[in-house]
Amino acid sequence: MFGFGGLFSSDMAIDLGTANTLVYVKGRGIVLSEPSVVAYHVKDGVKKVLAVGEDAKLMLGRTPGSIEAIRPMREGVIADFDVAEEMIKYFIRKVHKRTTFSKPKIIVCVPHGATPVEKRAIRQSVLSAGARRAGLIAEPIAAAIGAGMPITDPTGNMVVDIGGGTTEVAVLSLGDIVYARSVRVGGDRMDEAIISYLRRQHNLLVGEATAERIKTSIGTARMPDDGRGQSLHIRGRDLLNGVPKETEISQAQVAEALAEPVQQICEAVMTALEATPPDLAADIVDRGVMLTGGGALLGELDLALREQTGLAISVADESLNCVALGTGKALEYEKQLRHVIDYES
Repeated sequence: MFGFGGLFSSDMAIDLGTANTLVYVKGRGIVLSEPSVVAYHVKDGVKKVLAVGEDAKLMLGRTPGSIEAIRPMREGVIADFDVAEEMIKYFIRKVHKRTTFSKPKIIVCVPHGATPVEKRAIRQSVLSAGARRAGLIAEPIAAAIGAGMPITDPTGNMVVDIGGGTTEVAVLSLGDIVYARSVRVGGDRMDEAIISYLRRQHNLLVGEATAERIKTSIGTARMPDDGRGQSLHIRGRDLLNGVPKETEISQAQVAEALAEPVQQICEAVMTALEATPPDLAADIVDRGVMLTGGGALLGELDLALREQTGLAISVADESLNCVALGTGKALEYEKQLRHVIDYES
């Protein structure tokens, strides 16, 4: 079995995200990308899982009283322990079609700001889900590796990973973190900002799925040049008379709704630049800043950051998959990157 050099390897890297979970299998690349959502129903006080991933996401906000659809990850860390464990188990099983397989070694990425207790919870969940060993890697390091940044060089690299629950801003040099800051603002906070804007300005109540659709289709970080931009028809509930209604929302309104979360991301980047040692700051001026994560896909976010910081800002090629690819590379080149993986409990 070992003669085939990882052909039957079941070792995997997991990007346990607040919004999506990606699984990378050694030698095969990313084999699974599904929403981090679990639907279950409670019978006699026992939770029975009904659906995980895509199927469960369709149920969010649409379940009857007997069924609950939840996201077990909040702000990059586990919020519901049992459900998260079931979700990890399900994804491991889905990746390994065979019923019998050796227990895999699993590397999971965690937000830099995760507390020791939160890290222990993630490690425990992965071990309970059937891992032989569980290693943790800091999200900014994984994102930088996945974006192809030369993090082992003695030069400063700055990565901004905007996920569903957190934005991680980090300055890396010689393969480790020189400065990192985790702000609890990300895709979810943007969705909430859109929901509260529509409630305030239009007396319209929309769900998370609609808010996400607005963000992904016409979301933008800065005002359109013509003061309006594209528009989108949306449906929700009129708060004044309680009936469903349809209305139109323009890009300018979305930019206004997203102003606060975008500002928080800009501030986190500015704070990081202020705290960076001068020689590394000089490198960052040369190399610019790399944006990764799903939030990096928000329209014109790179331009908004460029206006604030005056630096060259680029978006990684596969920004959605950067963290998973980086965690996977840490698994593939474990000897070279041993110092960034934490196997201790």
